[in-house]
Amino acid sequence: MTALHDAALGKVSVVGDRLRPVRIWLYVIALMVLIMVMVGGMTRLTGSGLSITTWKPISGIIPPLTLEDWQAEFDGYKLIPQYEVYNSWMTLEDFKGIFWWEWGHRFLGRIIAFAFAIPFLVFLFQKRLTRDMALPLGGLFVLGGFQGFLGWWMVSSGLSELTSVSQYRLAAHLTAALALLLALIAVARRMRPQPTEGVIQPWNKWAAWALLLLLVIQIAAGAFVAGIQAGMGFNTWPLMDGKFIPDGLYAYEPSWLSHFEHHLTVQFNHRMIAYLITIVAAVMVVFQARGNGFGGVHRWLIAIMVLVLAQVGLGIATVLSMVNIDIAVAHQGLAFILAGAIVAYLADMRKTRALGTV
Repeated sequence: MTALHDAALGKVSVVGDRLRPVRIWLYVIALMVLIMVMVGGMTRLTGSGLSITTWKPISGIIPPLTLEDWQAEFDGYKLIPQYEVYNSWMTLEDFKGIFWWEWGHRFLGRIIAFAFAIPFLVFLFQKRLTRDMALPLGGLFVLGGFQGFLGWWMVSSGLSELTSVSQYRLAAHLTAALALLLALIAVARRMRPQPTEGVIQPWNKWAAWALLLLLVIQIAAGAFVAGIQAGMGFNTWPLMDGKFIPDGLYAYEPSWLSHFEHHLTVQFNHRMIAYLITIVAAVMVVFQARGNGFGGVHRWLIAIMVLVLAQVGLGIATVLSMVNIDIAVAHQGLAFILAGAIVAYLADMRKTRALGTV
C-alpha cells in the first residue's frame, strides 16, 4: 500500500509540475550556448573571426546574396591588418570559407536570443513564472545581449592595429559565455520540484565552490593561451622545453605581464592550474568515499572526476597534436560541460533533503 501511495504521489507531482517546460527550455538554451561556444572555437581556430568587419545586429542576419554583396564584404576585410599581413593571397572564394564560420557564429547568437525571448513571453502569459522567477530570467536575457556586445568589442580590437583579437577581450567574451551557461543551469536545477537526498557536510560546499573558482580561472587562462596562440609552442608533455618547470618564466617586465602575454608563462600557468584542479577533485572524491559515500547528490562527484580526467586527457592531446582543431574545440567544450556539472552539484546541494549537517 505504501509503495502504491508513493507512486501515486510521484505521478501527481510530475503531472502538477508546471515548471517542467521551463526547465527543459532552460536546458535547451544552455545546450545552444554550449554549441555556440564550440562554434566560436572553430571560428577562432580557422582564423575566421575577423572576416565580418561590421556589426549589424538586425540586418546582419541576412548573408551576402549577390556577387556585389560578397565583393563589398571582401573589400571591407581587405582593409584590416590580418588580410594585409597573412591573407593577401585570398581570392573571393577563399574569403567565403572564413566568412561563413563567423556569420554562423553570429547567426546562432541571434537564434538563441529568439529562442529565449519567445518562450519567456509565453511562460509569462501562461503564468508559469512568479515575479521572483521572472526577474532573474530577465537578467539572463540581458546577460545574453551583453554577450553579443562583448563579441563585437572583441572583434573590433582586431580591425585596426592587431592581426587577431585582443586576448584580454577574448577572455572577457569567453568568461561571460561561461557565466551565462552556468546561470542557466543553476536556475533550472533550483526549479526542480523534488529535493535530492544526501548527507551534506560544510566541506562539500566549500570544496565544490573552490573547484568551480579554479575552473573559471582555468577557462579564462585557456582564453589567453588561445588568444596569443601559446599552445602552438612547447608541444611536449609532461615536460616543457625539457623541464617540468622550464627556464625563462615570467620574463617580461613588469613580471605580472608575463601571465597574460608571455607564451611560455601563459602555457605553463594553464598546465599548473590543470594539475591543481585534478588534485582538488581527487581529494574531494577520496574524502567523500571515506565519509558518507556517493549516494544521492554526491553522485555528481563521480561524474565530475571522470570529466576532469577526460579534460586533462584532451588538454594533453591538444598540446601533443600542436592544437588539432577538432581536439582543441572538444577541449574547450568539455571545460564548459565540467563547469556545468559542478554548478549542478552545488545547486542540488542547496535543494537537498537534509539527512546530515547542512
